[in-house]
Amino acid sequence: MKVRQDAWTDENDLLLAETVLRHVREGSTQLNAFEEVGDKLNRTSAACGFRWNAVVRHRYEKALQLSKKQRKQRQRVLGKDQGGKKKLLYNPPVTVSVAEELEPMPLPVDIPVEPTVVVEDMTTVEMAAETFVKPAQSYRPPATTGLTLDSVISYLQNFHHANLQNEALKSENERLKREMAELRKHNEEMAAKISGLEQNSETIQEDYETLMKIMNRARKLVLFEEEERPATKFKMDRNGNLEKVAE
Repeated sequence: MKVRQDAWTDENDLLLAETVLRHVREGSTQLNAFEEVGDKLNRTSAACGFRWNAVVRHRYEKALQLSKKQRKQRQRVLGKDQGGKKKLLYNPPVTVSVAEELEPMPLPVDIPVEPTVVVEDMTTVEMAAETFVKPAQSYRPPATTGLTLDSVISYLQNFHHANLQNEALKSENERLKREMAELRKHNEEMAAKISGLEQNSETIQEDYETLMKIMNRARKLVLFEEEERPATKFKMDRNGNLEKVAE
């Protein structure tokens, strides 16, 4: 009897989510998933179902929708007759007490067969003899195998889907590598241009400073010549006109 009442851990929630998603994806029921998780965690299926609906489901809502889509794809691949039927992935183990209840009580073999009065009906005599002579056979549950055609198909589909994702990631990685190489090359070209512009700027600055020095020297020379040149003298004639006086 399952009486576990401790708190749920993150590992328990993860196990519950993975099991439910696997059952939904492969066409089983959530109730069957709850039974499997309950046997693994020593909890009741009702407790697992309550935990799934109350806490865990909203965390994996997108994954649940994806599992339902994969189940529909699986049903289309298998066809309506095979894919439409829900097949339970987990068979709960039969306990000893249940097995003892299912096993019929063996009948004693040494009970003498009483002859029937109506000897004309030989079928009645033969059936009675077989009933008392044959020993009872114990009940044995049918053996189940873990590997089924549905599981193989599901594994191949998941493997193919994983390969497609891997190829897509590889192509995306190659594209990003090419873009990175182009950007690196462009960056180097821009760095070279910036270096050239800096050198040109320095050259222009030096030429400008040299030109300013030349202009300052020329201005000083002009001022010096004007200072050394004697002032021109004028005088007024009898008519009131100014005339330059010779030095």
